[in-house]
Amino acid sequence: MTSVASEAWFSAPALTRVFDLLNADGGEVRVVGGAVRNSLMGLAVADIDMATTLLPDEVVARAKTASIKSVPTGIAHGTVTLVIDGVPYEVTTLRRDVETNGRHAEVAFATDWRVDAERRDLTINALYADAKGEVIDLVGGLPDIEKRNIRFIGNATERVAEDYLRILRFFRFFAHYGSGRPDADGLRACAQARSRLSGLSAERVWSELKKILAARDPGRALLWMRTAGVLTEILPESEKWGIDAIPALIAAEQAFNWEPNPLLRLASIIPPDAERLDVMAKRLRLSRNEAAVFAEWAKAPRLPATIADTAFDRLLYRHGTGGYDTSLRLALASARQKSEGDPAQLPETARLQRLLTRTEKWQRPIFPLTGADVLQNGIPAGPRVGEILGALEDEWVEGNFNADRATLVARLQSMV
Repeated sequence: MTSVASEAWFSAPALTRVFDLLNADGGEVRVVGGAVRNSLMGLAVADIDMATTLLPDEVVARAKTASIKSVPTGIAHGTVTLVIDGVPYEVTTLRRDVETNGRHAEVAFATDWRVDAERRDLTINALYADAKGEVIDLVGGLPDIEKRNIRFIGNATERVAEDYLRILRFFRFFAHYGSGRPDADGLRACAQARSRLSGLSAERVWSELKKILAARDPGRALLWMRTAGVLTEILPESEKWGIDAIPALIAAEQAFNWEPNPLLRLASIIPPDAERLDVMAKRLRLSRNEAAVFAEWAKAPRLPATIADTAFDRLLYRHGTGGYDTSLRLALASARQKSEGDPAQLPETARLQRLLTRTEKWQRPIFPLTGADVLQNGIPAGPRVGEILGALEDEWVEGNFNADRATLVARLQSMV
């Protein structure tokens, strides 16, 4: 029988305490979902989620008796988090769906493990492990684990209709765990229901898209999302731009040891158009920092084919490093791919690498003067102060930041 008993996380004394606490006196608890799935796939385990036949109040009461901290993280939905030795164990009462509407489900507590398993989304996410570590498969998840097949439980169309976010979850799990082609029934169900994604909250859509883009290599998932019409549905900016840049970017990340960046990957499949990117940021409700990444990228002037270091420094000073970091990485990934088939492209690759390194190491110089210096030289407070200060700063920048404070003060005095 398949088992996770040999896994380090499973033998932790804290987990044993949870099993002992909730398996006593007619209760039953099992590990469920990601910890079991990842262990069977040879992947790292982060969070440990558990399912139990006990009601939330009973879980809390037993924890209190055993002096275990309990946090009602989602008690209305049956979830209590037990914290032992600083490690959280999220414990959820078995549930059954009472009513679904494509956005959320009304659930009731249950005691039937099969009913609980069948209400979940994907077979690889509905595997349980009991106190002995034996894996319990009620929905055919083990063969899918072995084949790395991402498949909905039961009827794919019905599972998707219960919660349309499952369309994106299907591709997210395919990006992280899938192999080969996506399950045909699941792909068809996602394609048929893609228009329903517009009824979901922007935060949920962006969260899933960002997780897809965070996969080690999201290229295949994005390809099938595009084929199914899902990518255009949630990201119309990509429709005419395409996803052809993704393979080169992934290869560059591995070659240059870049940390995978969902925002950079998103930038590679959308045009650097400030107006359209602003619309995208508002539609997906990107955070202020995330939106700034795209705004800086779109607004930074394009680099000429050749540029001196001093001229590049002036651009970095005026427009910041963020936009150029994005554009240089995308250009470098493209040039590197071209150089593999055309050695004549190697000098361009080297040039872009040099500029990127300069960008990464660049520190913005501090302009030596302030408005107080202008005021002290007899200019009354008002717009004129800013105009003079701006003119001096422009001269300082065009002089490649070489003028010191004394030189600038003398220049200020000559101006006023």
